[in-house]
Amino acid sequence: MISVLCGFLIAFAVGMILLPINIKLVRKLKGGQPILSYVDNHKKKQGTPTMGGASIVLALLSSLFFTTHGDNTTYIILVITVGYALVGFIDDFIKVRYHNNKGLSPVQKIIFQLLLATVIAVYAYYNDNVGSAVYAPFAPKKIELGVFAPIYYIFIFLAFTNSVNLTDGLDGLAASVTATNSLFCCVMLGIAFFAGELAGESTLNMIILCAALGGSLCAFLCFNTHPAKIFMGDTGSLALGGFLACVAVLGRMSLSMLLVGVMYIATSVSVIIQVAVYKLTGGKRVFLMAPLHHHFERKGVFEGKIATVYTLITLVCGIITVALMLVLY
Repeated sequence: MISVLCGFLIAFAVGMILLPINIKLVRKLKGGQPILSYVDNHKKKQGTPTMGGASIVLALLSSLFFTTHGDNTTYIILVITVGYALVGFIDDFIKVRYHNNKGLSPVQKIIFQLLLATVIAVYAYYNDNVGSAVYAPFAPKKIELGVFAPIYYIFIFLAFTNSVNLTDGLDGLAASVTATNSLFCCVMLGIAFFAGELAGESTLNMIILCAALGGSLCAFLCFNTHPAKIFMGDTGSLALGGFLACVAVLGRMSLSMLLVGVMYIATSVSVIIQVAVYKLTGGKRVFLMAPLHHHFERKGVFEGKIATVYTLITLVCGIITVALMLVLY
């Protein structure tokens, strides 16, 4: 418990130190966020420093040296997280370097994401502590996926990374929802550990890392709530998605985390519906703008309120998930 608290506090402290430096450095390098032309109500945010995800990742990494005894699971989570952060950094760099919001093409992003996801999927499948089984908050027994497990794991990575990326559209939104997710991961992993469903030092290290991510995101929120002084950029959103996917797969908690991550799902589904209807009907739209949070924003809802509601829904879903786990385990 002390290590978990220390992981949170150290990451928070390091984040609070790094973020002002991050802001000054990006401003000096003129690395302001370009805004898409059709998001006209965000024009005033043009030029806000981006790539704050670098500080989130560095604050997370700092916890490794002070609170965990490194094992293979810990290292691979951090390597994959940094890998996704680097993909996001390349995307952010292209955007700020050429002053547009295109960055890497969707195909390039998917290729990089698939490569990283395939590596961790194969590792997980052949790992004795993971294998092909997953737990569900609605079933008393683990669900065996067999040879389809690697494909499922790859899907989880693509789902988490792209969903967190899509959720990062308003001040404080992705950070607050993900901070809540990461702290519930601590609780869910802890329940599974004490119930004997998960064992070993790797589980304890995952709990500490989840707490550390929560700490780094709380520090980030001190600078990212409306009006944001810095954005996490794809450097942050892809890293966060990669981290959560790692914990979901290696902790065999993917189904439980999908329930807690209901707002990620709602965000992605809103985009899928909007694109599908637009193409099938020749230009009609279901939402005023997708993803869903932009629809509410167009309706006149203050973005701070949207972030708060998203976080509260995540909190409620997390409590329900934990309650189900306590009953079943």
